[in-house]
Amino acid sequence: MEFLLDYGLFLAKIATVVVAIVAILVIAKAVGSKQGGAKGELEVTDLSQAYKQNIEQLEHHLHDEAFIKARDKAEKKAEKEKTKAREKEIKQADKANELDSKREPHLFVLDFNGSIDAKEVASLREEITSVLSVAREGDEVLVRLESGGGMVHAYGLASSQLDRIKAAGLPLTIAVDKVAASGGYMMACIADKIVSAPFAIVGSIGVIAQLPNFNKVLKKYDIEYEQLTAGEYKRTLTMFGENTDKARDKFKQELEETHGLFKDFIRARRPELDLDSVATGEHWFGTTAHEKGLVDEINTSDDLIVAACKEKTVLNVRYVQKKKITDKLAGVAGDAAENVFLRLIQRGQKPIV
Repeated sequence: MEFLLDYGLFLAKIATVVVAIVAILVIAKAVGSKQGGAKGELEVTDLSQAYKQNIEQLEHHLHDEAFIKARDKAEKKAEKEKTKAREKEIKQADKANELDSKREPHLFVLDFNGSIDAKEVASLREEITSVLSVAREGDEVLVRLESGGGMVHAYGLASSQLDRIKAAGLPLTIAVDKVAASGGYMMACIADKIVSAPFAIVGSIGVIAQLPNFNKVLKKYDIEYEQLTAGEYKRTLTMFGENTDKARDKFKQELEETHGLFKDFIRARRPELDLDSVATGEHWFGTTAHEKGLVDEINTSDDLIVAACKEKTVLNVRYVQKKKITDKLAGVAGDAAENVFLRLIQRGQKPIV
């Protein structure tokens, strides 16, 4: 018995130390956030140029020296003629806007790999703002989307960011290589065209909320839990109090209302979709999703980009937040702690799509 007591005290000390370390790191992260971290910057990668370089590198292994020399000579000649034509356009252009409108079309590629709270929307909004400031007629946007969904309000904001692209009149394609479910599909349905890989997970048009309840455990050890609210439905279900049928009914009602808004959102953007058959919370692989009308084409983002490289300049645009080493160390522990709270508390009070 004494051994168990000592062992229990030892575990308690370890837990206390771990909690203290996490608390310190979380506080450090919060202080760093208030002080303001290093500004982010835009990173632009020319995917069409990288595509051409890969081809040239492989051709060096496939062809003899005579072929390579002839090819390089032909390319230099074509590039020289293109440069002369461009210089002529510049001289003849009356206005800078007229010259800019004649540039070759671009495909802007954005990446969104969404977490449960869709914090990646902070970078997405910067990327979209930058693209819209330079985009011209003939340009398009491709978003490589990966997300299993998350908080309703967070993914609502992410969807609104994509709506900005549509409002600007730019064709928007969303490619799903792995998963666009629930909140992820909420974003995808904004697109003019949704492209899915054959085995990508698509759908899950539903709403869920869950939380543990420790009320019976507290009662067993004669621990009282008090919760004071103003407003009948300020808090419905709780982790530590005794939940009532009335509270459950109210919470279920809120979930149904959220589901209704979710369906209306999709209906407005994909009116041809039979929502009664797909808004059941189920998900499907890409090929089945295509049959049901959830996606428009079976393909991968790689094939879309390769095809675009042959006729457009393809640019991958990423907004990267620069962080100090101390911020990274604090951020790891802080994010871990935040994720725990998000799962245990926010899932219980904020619906997840």
